[in-house]
Amino acid sequence: MLINIVIVVGTFFFMEGVAWFTHKYIMHGFLWSWHKSHHSVHKHALERNDLFALVFSLPAITLMFIGTFYENLEILFYFGVGVTAYGIFYFIFHDVIVHRRIKINFKAKSRYLRRIMRAHYVHHEKHTKEGCEAFGFLYAPKKYEKETS
Repeated sequence: MLINIVIVVGTFFFMEGVAWFTHKYIMHGFLWSWHKSHHSVHKHALERNDLFALVFSLPAITLMFIGTFYENLEILFYFGVGVTAYGIFYFIFHDVIVHRRIKINFKAKSRYLRRIMRAHYVHHEKHTKEGCEAFGFLYAPKKYEKETS
């Protein structure tokens, strides 16, 4: 049981590195054609960038499926849970709290949350593939600690 919890938590934190790498080198790289919709102003409920959520869910679903149906590979289920947990936190932070794609009345009070929100806003100051910074989602360096207005 303890090893399964360690796998879920470890996978969750590992996914921040995967997300950073993917965001910087894939979304702002060869799949910019999907991601650029997220860096432009629009009134659509969905954007081409949302395809990434579908693509990124496939490894988690696959891991949980294999871990459920193959007893000797049960450990894979817990890796899938860690990936899914990261996806849930990403959705809540990125789509709900930062971009308000679901309208909520929320004001960030913690320094941590204000810092990662500011980093994401700095990332969106650029509307091009190049020149962006702050590619993480749940971690931002202290240089983004400056208060937001």
